[in-house]
Amino acid sequence: MQSPLDPARPELPAPLAPDAPLPHRKTIRGWLAPIVQRSTLRALWLLALDLALFAALIAGTVQLPTWWLQLASALAAGFVIGRLFIIGHDACHQSLTPHRRLNRWLGRIAFLPSLTAYSLWDMGHNVVHHGFTNLKGVDFVWAPATQAEYRAMPPLRRLCERIYRSGWGPGLYYMVEIWWKKMMFPRRSGMGNSYRPVFTRDCLLVTGFAALWIAALVAGAVATDQAVWRVLLLGFVVPMVFWFHMMGFVIYGHHTHVKVKWHDDKAAWQRAQPFVSTTVHLTFPLRIGALIHHIMEHTAHHVDMSIPLYKLKEAQAVLEQLLPERIIVQRFSWKWYFATARACKLYDFSRQCWTDFQGRPAAIAA
Repeated sequence: MQSPLDPARPELPAPLAPDAPLPHRKTIRGWLAPIVQRSTLRALWLLALDLALFAALIAGTVQLPTWWLQLASALAAGFVIGRLFIIGHDACHQSLTPHRRLNRWLGRIAFLPSLTAYSLWDMGHNVVHHGFTNLKGVDFVWAPATQAEYRAMPPLRRLCERIYRSGWGPGLYYMVEIWWKKMMFPRRSGMGNSYRPVFTRDCLLVTGFAALWIAALVAGAVATDQAVWRVLLLGFVVPMVFWFHMMGFVIYGHHTHVKVKWHDDKAAWQRAQPFVSTTVHLTFPLRIGALIHHIMEHTAHHVDMSIPLYKLKEAQAVLEQLLPERIIVQRFSWKWYFATARACKLYDFSRQCWTDFQGRPAAIAA
């Protein structure tokens, strides 16, 4: 069987010269078409495994004999919430299984531990973020302010911006700016004609799940003669805080890099082929990428959202071979991460570059 990276494979062309025009997105997706093979059995197995891990780890926050084992279980539960969210993310993209209705139900189930409303995520992520990635004024995910916008902010909002982009605040950013404002009963007045009753139903669903989760922890605390506040802290608060930080970090890494471009002009944005130029492939040692369901192979995902998570690594490898020097590939290190956080605070659309809060270009600020 030929490897998808084998240049002799008839479905794949020769690598594109770095200075050649980028083909149309349909052409690039055609290269990946043989990889888009969804498996219901594999999807169900992944979901069942992660749900079982989540339940066992939450039980561990109550049942384990020492506080440090309970804390370790709580942190691991937060990580598994992230894994479940990625499965739900695939289902919401209709890429998890070949069946649309099944995907909708699996997505809602997988989103429950992260308290994510399926339909609101569908609108905000699939329609807005993927439809207008890195287009200022439309895409809201880690959208950078200009220096003029930053100076016009009230003092408290400027403080928030500094915390969010310090490298230490991605969890706070996701919790406040995305989850709380956009995923939990967002105001109808701010949604205009896009409001649908299913948004409220999905918010009630995740709220009900949260209530059951908390009630089970309270019952566990009473049954084991532990302080209720301590069990709720370890069994609910710590996993959710870990999840918020994990999610904020992941989406920050996806779209924040000195080479990533933002646009405030739609025509220029369209010419820039944003499905390739606005995402980062972060690589990690020790198979960490596999542990988070390959969500960091993000260029392939933006090129073709129908690729299931269990095929992303293969698809990303094809793209990086066929589009040399076009895709931003960054080996993760904490040194790189905090250098990026220092340099990428605001965006100068006239110079098409990131700047720090003083307006210095990212290359200098880093």
